[in-house]
Amino acid sequence: MGEEELISYCGLYCGDCFGYHGKIASLADELNTELKEINFKKNADFFAEIPVFKAFKNYDSFVELLETLKELKCEGCRTGDGPPFCEIRKCCGEKGIMGCWECDEFKDYTELKECEKLQFLKTHGDGHIKNLVILRDRGVEEFIKGDRNW
Repeated sequence: MGEEELISYCGLYCGDCFGYHGKIASLADELNTELKEINFKKNADFFAEIPVFKAFKNYDSFVELLETLKELKCEGCRTGDGPPFCEIRKCCGEKGIMGCWECDEFKDYTELKECEKLQFLKTHGDGHIKNLVILRDRGVEEFIKGDRNW
């Protein structure tokens, strides 16, 4: 996939994302596989009875977390991947625009911050909004070359 295609509709750059690189998902899968192969559950149950290792009582939750972490991989929203509930992708598709930076309703930073569709990206603070401003003001090529926010 080309660098331009790695710019998500919301202004994040997929190439900067842990999900795109898949390392966390891969490591979680590797650890989970290893723990199953050696039947670590029986060890965890044993360790859980020792006061200093009481955290092993949460082993089942840990395995559930590993299973979830295995899903933290994404090929980018332009490939149709990414959160299936993403309203931003849907909105941009309906408007026929490449991303929020091309939206007629986006006149300034404040309007973007108030867009309800962008609210689910809270873990990025306002990084995606800063990126959208860069994309709008400087263009895609400069955005790819420059410093991006995550």
